[in-house]
Parts: sequence; C-alpha cells; structure tokens
Amino acid sequence: MDFIEELTWRGMIHDMMPGTVEQLKKEMTTAYLGFDPTADSLHIGHLVGVMMLKHFQRCGHKPLALIGGATGMIGDPSGKSLERNLLDEETLRHNQTAIKAQLSKLIDFDSDAPNAAEMVNNYDWMKGQTFLGFIRDIGKLITVNYMMAKDSVKKRFNGEGEGMSFTEFTYQLVQGFDFLTLYETKNCKLQLGGSDQWGNITTGTELIRRKANGEAFALTCPLIKKADGTKFGKTESGNVWLDPRYTSPYKFYQFWVNVSDEDAER
Repeated sequence: MDFIEELTWRGMIHDMMPGTVEQLKKEMTTAYLGFDPTADSLHIGHLVGVMMLKHFQRCGHKPLALIGGATGMIGDPSGKSLERNLLDEETLRHNQTAIKAQLSKLIDFDSDAPNAAEMVNNYDWMKGQTFLGFIRDIGKLITVNYMMAKDSVKKRFNGEGEGMSFTEFTYQLVQGFDFLTLYETKNCKLQLGGSDQWGNITTGTELIRRKANGEAFALTCPLIKKADGTKFGKTESGNVWLDPRYTSPYKFYQFWVNVSDEDAER
C-alpha cells in the first residue's frame, strides 16, 4: 500500500511538503503526530490523526505518537483565541498512560515488527532545558519575522481574543525543537498533523535544516469542521470522547446518527 495514494483517495491530505512522496518511496520512514494530554481520553477531534498513524503503519512505515507533556504545560495558540489551563506533571503522566492504552487498540505498539509504534513525551527532553540554553541554541536560529508570519500568530495579533502571551508566541519553537529532537534521536523525517498545525510543523523542518543540516517533511490533513465553521466533535455538553466512561456507546452512536445532512458528507 502507498500512504499518499491511500490518504489522497480518502480526501485526507490538506498540505504536503515537496519531496514527501519521494521520501516515503525511498525507505521505511518514521513520522510523528502529537497528541495534547489535557484529558485522560482522546475525543473524536483526534480521530483523523489516529487514522493517519494507522494508515502510516499499515503502509509499512513507523509511527511515533508524541504526548505533548511539555507543550501541554504551555498551550498551543493554533486555532484558539484564548489561553488554556495548564497541567501538573502527575496529571500529565496519568493522561499519557490512558491515551497509550486507547491508541494500542488501533495501533501496534507491542510487536517486534520493525515498524512497531512508539510513544514519546516531549516533557522528557524539555524538562532538562534551561531558558538560557534554549534561547542560545534554538531561539537564535529562527527570526521573529519568520514566527510573526504564521497564520496562528497573525490572527491573535490582529485582535482575535485577548492578544498573545510570550509563552504562546514561543510555542512553535518548542514544537520545532520536538521535531529536531526526534530527527536526531529516532531518525524521524516526517511530521503529521491537522491543517492548523502547518505553521508549527514547518518551523520544525526549518530548525532541522538550520541546526542539523538535514531534510525533513510535513503533511497535514484537513480539519473536519461543521457547516458553521466550528470544530467537529463538540456538542452542547462538550467533547464526544472515545472513552465509554465519558461518552456512552449509546451517546457516541447517537452523535453520528444525528449529524446534520450538510455535515455528514464531511
């Protein structure tokens, strides 16, 4: 099976960096996709990302599921107009364990296959970073002009929400550092994500080019949005969870059955 062909006919490709097709044809490639550990269950907003990792593994490549333990302590500005609540380490570790158990039902983490999936947590390499070390080694490689040009940053500077903190502004550098770290330690050459992540992912490919003199790639899928433009998967009562403790099988089924006709096609 060919990963790009598989995703293309399913309508699951939004943006793709030049050279991605050639890289995947050349060798078994390692790719990662990040999950936000703000709860101990994924919800249907994560489902397309999980499907991408599943197809990636089925096509003979190696998926990494990255839990954003460090980035979960900051908050990603992409697609949001407000800052998020921050979590403590104990909660993050609990959420990571629960999310891995969920992903294991769909993705092979445990076999001895060369492309068995791995789970990594960016808190493990970020916790030892000092502020001075980070701005010296990473911050100097990317200009503020480059960071300001990203859509997720532009929108917040142009009056969406209450502006943007320095913490959130530097988010793309932290995510880029994840990509660089995985490139150097696990030969990870591709990052997958939703279309709102394109800016963060390309910052990572730029860091890899400048710091490691390497080549890395990006591929994003479209976000499923409702006809009114809001994110698919939110209801009046909140997220539609993949864990039956939070969304019963009955409610889960009812959600899909009750989707409006215009949203069903998406």
